[in-house]
Amino acid sequence: MQTVPVHIDLTTEPGAPDHPNEDYCSVALPALGHGGCLVLLDGVTPPAGDDGCVHSVHWFTARLGGALGELSVSRRDMTLEEILAEGVARTAEAHSSTCDLSHPRTPQATVVLARWDEESVQHLVLSDSTLLLERADGALVPVQDERLDTLPSPVPELRAAVRALPDHTPLPQREAAVREYMDAVESLRNTDEGFHTAAADPAVARLAVTGSTPRADLRSLTALTDGATRWVDRFGGTWAGTLNLVRTRGTAHLVQAVRDLEHAVPYPRGKRHDDATAVHVVL
Repeated sequence: MQTVPVHIDLTTEPGAPDHPNEDYCSVALPALGHGGCLVLLDGVTPPAGDDGCVHSVHWFTARLGGALGELSVSRRDMTLEEILAEGVARTAEAHSSTCDLSHPRTPQATVVLARWDEESVQHLVLSDSTLLLERADGALVPVQDERLDTLPSPVPELRAAVRALPDHTPLPQREAAVREYMDAVESLRNTDEGFHTAAADPAVARLAVTGSTPRADLRSLTALTDGATRWVDRFGGTWAGTLNLVRTRGTAHLVQAVRDLEHAVPYPRGKRHDDATAVHVVL
C-alpha cells in the first residue's frame, strides 16, 4: 500500500498579547502514513463573573482537544459523533469533583473534527467554526452549523440595530447596543431554541453537523475559528478568496490580513480582535 503525502499549514494567534489563546488546534498523522485527523476548538470566553469552574477556558480546550485527537487516531471503530461524546465525557470527568458542570457558563468550545484514511474523509462541525472542503474538481463546500444564523427574535433585530449604528454614535451607546445583542445571543446558548457548544454534556454530539466524502474526491481541508472567518463575516471576503489566500500565501497571511482590517475599523462591533486560527491540510 502506497503512502500518500500530506501537507500541513497551521497558524494560531491570540486576540491580545496579554490574554491566553483559547483556541486549540492539532493535526495528527499515524505512523503508517495512511490517514490522519484534524482537531480545531474555539474556547468560549465567559462573561465576567462566576462560571462555576476553577479551571480556565484554555485548560478546557487543551483537555478536550487532546482527547479528541487521541480518540480520532486510536479508535478508528468509533464515529466522530461517538468520539466527541467520549471526549466531552472524559473532560467532564476530569473536573466534575471540583466544578459545577451544570453552570450555563461552564467552560465550553466550538468544534471542528476531520478524519481521513485511504477511502474517505469524515467531518464534524459544532457551532460557529468553519470547515472548507475543497473538492478535486475545484468546487468549494463550506461546512457550517447554521443555527447561529437562524436564532429567533429579538436576536436578528438587535443584530441589525448594531450593524446600522452610524460611525459617529457615542461609544457608551454603541457599547450598550452590542451588550444587549450579545446578552440575547448568550441566553440561547445550549438551548433547544438556540445553538450548542461542547461543554459537559456528551449528548451535544448528536447535534453536530456531520458528513463523509470519498478521499479521492477531495483536494484539501481548511478549518477556521471565527476569529479567522472575520475575513468573510465582517470584511466582505469570500470562501473562494479565503482558500486562494491560504493556498498561495499561507495561513499566517490570512490571520495578518484579518488583523490589518481590524486595526483599520474605527468603531468595531464587539471585540476588536479575537483569537484566530487557520489550519490548511492538502490531502
